[in-house]
Amino acid sequence: MPATNVSKATHDQGHARVFDLADLSLRELNQALHQLTPGSNETAWEVLNPKGSHSVAVGVDQPVAIDVRGSVGYYCGGMNAGGAITVHGSAGPGVGENMMSGSITIKGDASQYAGATGRGGLLVIEGNASSRCGISMKGIDIVVHGNIGHMSAFMAQSGNLVVLGDAGDALGDSIYEARLFVRGKVESLGADCIAKEMRPEHIELLQGLLDRAGVTDVKPSEFKRYGSARTLYNFNIDNADAY
Repeated sequence: MPATNVSKATHDQGHARVFDLADLSLRELNQALHQLTPGSNETAWEVLNPKGSHSVAVGVDQPVAIDVRGSVGYYCGGMNAGGAITVHGSAGPGVGENMMSGSITIKGDASQYAGATGRGGLLVIEGNASSRCGISMKGIDIVVHGNIGHMSAFMAQSGNLVVLGDAGDALGDSIYEARLFVRGKVESLGADCIAKEMRPEHIELLQGLLDRAGVTDVKPSEFKRYGSARTLYNFNIDNADAY
């Protein structure tokens, strides 16, 4: 694309670089983000007119703040490694998939398998999350202000899933060592998932997660904890501290 078109669609607003997807392609946005180097001065980005685009801000590997002004499609923020991504709208399936570090905040709702296979970082969904939230999570922390759908935390290996609302059927089916905290009603528990005692260390952990997610109007004592009964896999004593 000619430089004149690029300059028309991208500009600095205050200290943020504004990238308008009405004029530039998604490929150009992601390429610009991938070209950032350690110590770059371009630490604040604003994305306009996403219009449900898929794969917005995937593979970010620098500690930059990205505000997406609108809703996004599939896999927003996938493989995030250090970015602080905020979607001022809702997100399609797979938001934050395989996230490594950093944070993603969804101001609206999230579709199915939010945070799937996530290995680290914090995913905050201020609305509701659909089915399979946190499926096969491997260290990510997920905080959902609303409700989550069925089969959430299926085969969840490690990390924490916090739900301020209700959980659908088969929560934690075939779970490994992830911790699940639910404030509302659980429709049903999946295979090998059981209610567990809420000990002081879990109260402390949960309070820290709520603080990080900006939740100030609920108390950890209002939640119930769920986890693995450890009957479906060979338990490794090295993970004993998780419980």
